[in-house]
Amino acid sequence: MTEFIKSIAIDFWNTAIAMSPYLLFGFFVAGLLSVLLPQQMVERHLGGRGVWPIVKASLFGVPLPLCSCGVIPVTMSLYKHKASKAAAVSFLLSTPQTGIDSIFVTYGLLGPLFAVFRPVAAFLTGIVGGTLVNIFDKTPAQTGNNSQNCDDECCHPAPRSSKILRALRYGFVVLPRDIAKPLVVGLVIAAFISALVPKDFFADKLPPGLPSMLVMMVLGIPVYVCATASVPIAAAMMLKGLGAGAAFVFLVTGPATNAASIVTIWKVLGRRTAIIYLLTVAGCALAGGLLLDLFSSAKTPMAMAHHGWMLPPVIEYISAAILFITLGFAIIRRRQADE
Repeated sequence: MTEFIKSIAIDFWNTAIAMSPYLLFGFFVAGLLSVLLPQQMVERHLGGRGVWPIVKASLFGVPLPLCSCGVIPVTMSLYKHKASKAAAVSFLLSTPQTGIDSIFVTYGLLGPLFAVFRPVAAFLTGIVGGTLVNIFDKTPAQTGNNSQNCDDECCHPAPRSSKILRALRYGFVVLPRDIAKPLVVGLVIAAFISALVPKDFFADKLPPGLPSMLVMMVLGIPVYVCATASVPIAAAMMLKGLGAGAAFVFLVTGPATNAASIVTIWKVLGRRTAIIYLLTVAGCALAGGLLLDLFSSAKTPMAMAHHGWMLPPVIEYISAAILFITLGFAIIRRRQADE
């Protein structure tokens, strides 16, 4: 038992130090984007109909650091402020799959191919979903009282506050409150997978290619895992033999679908749009997984590989310490706010 606990602790720490420098840098860039791309600016550009609002909505959603109120009420706020139904779905599809923080973490744990492929796939998924809504769902949606405005502090910053201070506050205080708990849970799950699952388990138990992708899709759709927290889990599964394409399917379906978003879309945007949303996530995840397998070898464990250059260990240790302090502070603040 002692050796087992020690193995979990070591795997937890190794994953944390590998991702911490990239996650901290992602927090910093996310803070800058929160100042440069405020919600009001996004709303102003997503009104009207046609293809262009869909493209802009998906493009905005890929790097956009959302407030702690989350993607669902922000999307409903966009819709309430005259964004088209197609643009709202496009934004809702592309945003939760990735973000500037998860892009850097993806690079740190899964390598540059995943780091580029993942946001590009999220962008295309948003365009596909929005276009399908434009074509197949022309019925007006009932907004009623379901539309929600973002009341988080990052949506309504103090007018006299410094932009740099606002960026740092959002990046290292507000944003971590959203992802701290699921990120720690993701690290723990990844550590347990590394300690419990035998080497090449997934390669031996799951047929490669489409069958393993379908299994990951079934696992990912009902379970919500935030974009950043899903990366260490996918990395751990890849180290145990899961193919790159199947890991990608999990990275898409886990963050993009959850019960809350499906119910909200169903009630606010309509049944047909909700069905299109689910089919788009499933279809684009499988298509992306098959395409990714063409560019990578499922037998090569890409996860947590060193690519190009290695950071000095002292940088990784300091970054990990700062990360745990940031996450601990965020969890405490979140608990105090909920009480």
